Amino acid sequence: MSDSTRQPGNKTGGAPGERGESLANHFLVASPWLADRRFHGSIVYLCDHSKDGAFGVMINQPLDVSLGEILEQLDMDGGHLEIPVFGGGPVQQERGFVLHPPARTWQHTSQVSDQVDVTTSRDVLEAIGRDEGPERFLVALGYSGWGDGQLEEELSGNAWLTCEADTAILFDTPWQERYDAVLRLMGVDVSQLDQSVGHA
Repeated sequence: MSDSTRQPGNKTGGAPGERGESLANHFLVASPWLADRRFHGSIVYLCDHSKDGAFGVMINQPLDVSLGEILEQLDMDGGHLEIPVFGGGPVQQERGFVLHPPARTWQHTSQVSDQVDVTTSRDVLEAIGRDEGPERFLVALGYSGWGDGQLEEELSGNAWLTCEADTAILFDTPWQERYDAVLRLMGVDVSQLDQSVGHA
């Protein structure tokens, strides 16, 4: 896992997965053999994956701060919003990422898939604070990044399980239930994980 090599930007596509496919719009679930304990028990939603590397945000590690508190700190409306904000990863933890279904385009929005966009500009937070933003969204601070070939190396070592993302889990499932929900989506019993497990 890299703390700095991959910078999030527009989706470039054409990334090498195990069979040459991009894993953007996939869930990565930390396996018991992932060496980096910062990601123990985590799910990463992968936003971009190309020959240059990959980046995503963790979606089940809430911070000890609500969205309302963040909006108040930014002098925005919405201080009443008791919505969790997630620690997206160890890189640029002051930087915000909003995952949401496509609707309008904000100042800095990148398409991940036909069902998910990621926005990094203040205007989406201002709209959320005014109850004018996307109806379904997830807010994270920081991101998880991999350099060229890093994610592939970790996948080959069974550090992560992968499956195509499900927006119901991303936007509608309570964060406490997401880990088990993704494992069920994969058909994996966590109690039976062993070192032979790779891609689900």
